[in-house]
Amino acid sequence: MQNQPSFNSPAIEETQPQPWRRRAKHVRKGWRRGPVLAAGAVTAIGAMVGTGFVVQGAVAAQNDRIAETQVLSEAANRDILQLDAHGGVLEARAVKKAEDTLAVSTTTIAAAQGKADAGQLAASAAALADYKLLAPERVFALVEETTAHAVTVQAAVAEADRIAAEQAAAAAAAAQAAAEAAAKAAAEAQTDRSSSSSGSRPGAPANPSEAQAIARDMMASQYGWGEDQFGCLVALWNKESGWNVYAENRSSGAYGIPQALPGSKMASAGSDWQTNPATQISWGLGYIAGRYGTPCAAWDTSERQGWY
Repeated sequence: MQNQPSFNSPAIEETQPQPWRRRAKHVRKGWRRGPVLAAGAVTAIGAMVGTGFVVQGAVAAQNDRIAETQVLSEAANRDILQLDAHGGVLEARAVKKAEDTLAVSTTTIAAAQGKADAGQLAASAAALADYKLLAPERVFALVEETTAHAVTVQAAVAEADRIAAEQAAAAAAAAQAAAEAAAKAAAEAQTDRSSSSSGSRPGAPANPSEAQAIARDMMASQYGWGEDQFGCLVALWNKESGWNVYAENRSSGAYGIPQALPGSKMASAGSDWQTNPATQISWGLGYIAGRYGTPCAAWDTSERQGWY
């Protein structure tokens, strides 16, 4: 046992061949390099793969940003177009509102002449007349203001028309009532005259005087009057002159059978008017026919007022 060499002995180590040791060392070094190379390869591949992923991710992100920018740009363009379109519609509405309101204002101002105060409406309409130079918002505000003034003036005009219509109706009713009252009074008076005349008119005399006979013949031949009118004439001139050719009213100057005033009027019937009964009767019958229509109408007047 003592002769066995110890592995820890330096002598034995020196006598053992060196190649073995070198080989063993080489084997160990080779083993260690393998894993290192493998790890390096994996690291390199991972790096390459990671770099690819990073590059692809960056490219994708950039593409996304470009797409987003395009979307935002298109959206902005659409918004601009929409704003332009909205502005055009708003402006068109403002123009239409202004023109319609001005038309109503013109008509209202014309209708208000002499009926209502349209000063505020005219001022507001004058401001609105520049609608082509104004912003739509200002136009809408003026339209609202002008419309309010127009409504006020229209109400005032309607009230004035109502009052005028009531006054006209009242005046027409009063005129109609007055006309009806006058017609009624005239009818009543005519009835009274007819009843009184028919009951009180005198009849013709059985034996007329010479002058009365002349008058009866002249009435029938020139005017077509009969005995009933002759009775009224006899009574009328009996009352005036008693059929006296020379009868004269010293206070008034009336003269002759018909009591012409003045007597010289009878000269139109003849120059002998002062003495001829036929001349006086001719003038007297013409006077009665022209003024009263018939001797009985003249008689009725004389009965009411005392003269004819």
